[in-house]
Amino acid sequence: MVEVKLHDIGEGMHEGEVIQFFVKAGDTVKIDQPLVEVQTDKVTAELPSPAAGTIKDIKVKEGDVVTVGSVILTIEASSSEPSDKKAEEPANVQVQPVVDKIVAAPKNTVFAGGIATLNKRVLAAPFTRKIARENGVDIEQILGTGPGGRVTDQDVYNFIENGSASPVKEKAADHTADDSKTEAPSYTSKGSEEIPFKGRRKQIAKKMVQSLATIPHVTHFEEIDVTAVMDLKKQLKTMDPENKRGMNVSVAAFFVKAIQIALKDFPIFNAKLDEEKEVIRLEKNVNIGIATDSDEGLIVPVISHVEQRNVRDIAVDMKDKITRAKTNKLKGSDMTGGTFTISNVGPLGSIAATPIINHPEVALMAFHKTKKTPVVVGNEIVIRSMMNVSMSFDHRVADGATAVMFTNRVKELIENPYFMTLELI
Repeated sequence: MVEVKLHDIGEGMHEGEVIQFFVKAGDTVKIDQPLVEVQTDKVTAELPSPAAGTIKDIKVKEGDVVTVGSVILTIEASSSEPSDKKAEEPANVQVQPVVDKIVAAPKNTVFAGGIATLNKRVLAAPFTRKIARENGVDIEQILGTGPGGRVTDQDVYNFIENGSASPVKEKAADHTADDSKTEAPSYTSKGSEEIPFKGRRKQIAKKMVQSLATIPHVTHFEEIDVTAVMDLKKQLKTMDPENKRGMNVSVAAFFVKAIQIALKDFPIFNAKLDEEKEVIRLEKNVNIGIATDSDEGLIVPVISHVEQRNVRDIAVDMKDKITRAKTNKLKGSDMTGGTFTISNVGPLGSIAATPIINHPEVALMAFHKTKKTPVVVGNEIVIRSMMNVSMSFDHRVADGATAVMFTNRVKELIENPYFMTLELI
């Protein structure tokens, strides 16, 4: 008997939600045939069959949240298995290799009931598919409005309300031609709508509560003139109009590099507090997490070893990981090891915030909306591109004065981006 378990698949990931089964008890399966789809707070993956045989028993049901080490189902291995295979040894099913297979798999293959069929692949998150399935909606009939035609949760709800599942409108009652009487209008109560609080949304909530309950947050605000760095970005693009050398560098990549250089001067913010051992661990590597909004909630891919990388390399890696975060294609290794986090919410229009620190890190900096503002330079009033930043830090680890000096150093580097060239290895 072969046991299929949920194994440890990454830092801080202790449980996963069973999204859907592709098989049922009594089904015959082949090696590597998808059995079940599982979603953790960071990845969504299909677990393949480690052996050929018959599904003997399914231990959990769709929607259950299972912990690492839990048996999800058992398979009675077929007699055609190699004679030297020990059937009594449980199979170790790792989710991460499965994620790699999903990314490399042909996009036009859809698994239905464990059988591969060639249909048009509908882009939709597992939770979105679950909403459609529970409401009896064929997700292939929905026109996606998300990036790349992706079907969003709201698309499904709109289809339920306005599509084939829309409520039947009551016929208006016939009225006599007596215009002298005016009846009060009648209204139909629409009730409420419930969204399951589980999966990634629940994991995000747990981490936010843990961070706020553990860390005494203090937020410091500053204003930065980004005119020079935006001009430098334009100059780099103009130097290579055809972009053959990848000179189209995002402004956010300069922000990341500026933070890394400032962390070298103020390593207390590139640290983690170990209360049990009563030590503050200063991390040597600078691994900066990029808070990214996706259809399934907040995801934080990590740009590793920033201290060893130039601005262009940072920009390329950041663009790749943000794109994969939005399409749910990140690996577990892409989201672990962070030492400091940034949140670039400016494109969304934010002007200020008090961000929550990504525990167990000790600081987070948010970059807000850039707008042209009249400012005094010397004795003249000029128009400059100004941006607000907010930095939340753990007051157990650092003091306010240190946070102000750190932010001032970041400000100096962004306002004078050529200073960063002096810090190159």
